[in-house]
Parts: sequence; structure tokens; C-alpha cells
Amino acid sequence: MLKKIVKVLIVFFLLLSLVGPVMAQEEKVNIYFFFSKGCPHCVQEEVFLDNLEKKYDIEVNRFEITTSRDNAKLLREISKQLSIDISGVPLTAVGKYHFIGFLNDETTGKEIEAAVQCALETHCPDLVGDVINNSKKTSKIDERKAIPETINLPLVGEIRTENFSLPLFTFVIALVDGFNPCAMWVLLFLISLLLGMKDRKRMWLLGSAFIITSGFVYFLFLSAWLNLFLFLGFVFWVRILIGLIALGAGVYGIRHFVVNKEGGCETVGDEKRQKIFEKMRKITQKKSLFLALGGMILLAFAVNLIELVCSAGLPAIYTQVLTLTKLPRGQYFLYLLFYILIFMLDDLFVFFVAMITLQAVGIQSKYARWSRLIGGALMLIIGLLLLFKPEFLMFG
Repeated sequence: MLKKIVKVLIVFFLLLSLVGPVMAQEEKVNIYFFFSKGCPHCVQEEVFLDNLEKKYDIEVNRFEITTSRDNAKLLREISKQLSIDISGVPLTAVGKYHFIGFLNDETTGKEIEAAVQCALETHCPDLVGDVINNSKKTSKIDERKAIPETINLPLVGEIRTENFSLPLFTFVIALVDGFNPCAMWVLLFLISLLLGMKDRKRMWLLGSAFIITSGFVYFLFLSAWLNLFLFLGFVFWVRILIGLIALGAGVYGIRHFVVNKEGGCETVGDEKRQKIFEKMRKITQKKSLFLALGGMILLAFAVNLIELVCSAGLPAIYTQVLTLTKLPRGQYFLYLLFYILIFMLDDLFVFFVAMITLQAVGIQSKYARWSRLIGGALMLIIGLLLLFKPEFLMFG
């Protein structure tokens, strides 16, 4: 009986020794591919990896980092754990090898394929896979159940608690941007013209048309920046460029506070300003209300396009920060609408008070000066964060 048991065990271990290598050979080699939407090199490599996946027994794990905060965080974790200086995407990892960027199939593609062959033959350690598995374990341990992920508010609806900091950031940047003196001088002159009218209905219509059109132009401007950054994706040089622009705009804002004691707009000279005043006077004096409204809308478009030269800094910086967040595309534009509402608060306040009291009310120049200083300081801080600590600006 004992001999039979020994024979069975010997046969079992022999079979196990034969099946073991076969099972090992059936294990697929993992490729980890980090990419961003709108990155042309990423698109080129994705086609290459699709063909490579058909050729070898491998599995390509794809991680899109512009729409996923978790994937962007994972990329930073890999960079930290493996001491990889990641300056952008695509990043491709196979076994113990990694590749940053993708030139073409004949250069980078050959190197990736050689790494795949090496991994298939030698079963080298899966370094990135180990980091990903450890990251998943850590996230489960650190998960905090005390704070709910979402809360329901009356009228507002469901809000994610992790996004609270982004609305506050939007509010502060838009409020500072709204006190731009270049956005106020035309409205103040328009109000002085409207207050001389006897027809109150005409006053409200022309003033409202100017403000609504101004907000719409600024929304288009913000949307253009947003779509540009969404198209470019998580590209290292874009973030660096915007960071440098933010630093430059911050220094300019602080300099403007020190040099320009009056707090006025330096972009539009006196001659151009007089031409705009004359056009506005002619439009308000037109007998036809429809012609006056059409003229006011066209003038608002033209004036706000001129003012965009003075207001380009904060919108560009804000939309760059906005694209670093993990949000559905529709929510980006809701934040832009919220930005416009806060941005227009000072204009709306001045307009409504003037129309109700029939007295012109303006924002004093000292407030415009201080807004330059605050805006400059904010842009300096944001610029430094974009350059050295972009993860601090990845809200939500």
C-alpha cells in the first residue's frame, strides 16, 4: 500500500514539473501605456501597440491621464517609486524597462518590441505592475468612510464633496478678474449716456444688451482656452509655458500696482477711447430701437475683443488649472458659466444701482489697483504651483 502511495506521489510531482513550465509560458506579459487625449505621439504608439498585441502573447494596459485623476496620480506614484523623471506622455513600461515618448515604429517601436521579447523569454520582474498593485492596496487602506462622497443640497442637487475647493478657487479668480479696470470704463460711459434718456425701457434694454453680450464674448474666450488645453492634454511643455506666463503676468500685475497710481487701463489709449465713446453716443441716439440694440451688441463684441488683450492672463491660467481636474466635459462649461457670473458681478452691481437710483456709481480706482496687486500675487502663486507642484491644483 505504501509503495502505491509513493508511486502516485512520484507520478504527481512529475506531471506537476511538466505542467508548471507550460503554465508559466501561458502567463501574458503586461505592457503599461500612459497617454493623453490629443497627443499625436500617443495616437501613433497606440496603433503600434495594437499591432504588437496581435503579434505576441501580451496584454496592453491603457491609462488615459487627462480625464482620470486616478491615472494621473498613479503616473506620479510610478515616477516616485521607480525614480523615473517623467516629463510627459506617452510613457510605456514593459517588465523592468520603460520608454518616454514615441518617435516611430522603427526606433522606439523596435526598442519596445525588444523589451517584450526579453520579458517573454526571461520572465523579468514586472516593476510597474508591482507599483500598481501596491497603490491599489494602499488606496483601500487609506479610504475614509467618515466623509460621504456626495451630498444632496436643496435646489442645487447632488454635489461631490471632493469638488468643494474648485468652486472656491473659481470664485476667487473670477472675482479678482472682474475688477479689471479695462472691463469697467466703457460701461461707466454707457451709463452716463443712458441716464440722459427719458425712456426707461430703452435704458434697460440697451444696458442689458451690452452686459449680456460682454458676458457672452468672455464665455467664448474662456471656452476657446478650455478647448485648446483639452486638445493638447497633459503635455509637459504646455504646463511649463502657462506657468511661465502666470509668473510674468503676476510680476506685471504687481508692477502695475506700484507704477500706475490711478489704476486705469493702459491697453486702450485716449484716442481709441474717444472713438469708442463717439460710436456709443451715435448708437444710443438712434431713433430705431432695433438699430440701437444691434449697434450696441456689435459694439460690445468689438470693445470686449479689444479688452481681451488686457484680460488674457487669468482666464488662460484658470482654464489650464480647470483641465487638470477630473470632470465630465459638460461640467467644465458649467464652471465657465459660474466664472462668468462672478466675473460680471461688479458690472451688474454698478448697472442696476445706476438704473434704479438714476445716478452713476463707479468702482473707485483704488479698488482696481488693489485688484491688480491681489491678482498679481495669485498668478505668482499659481505659476509656481504649475511649475513645481501641479498636483496641488488637481482639484476634485
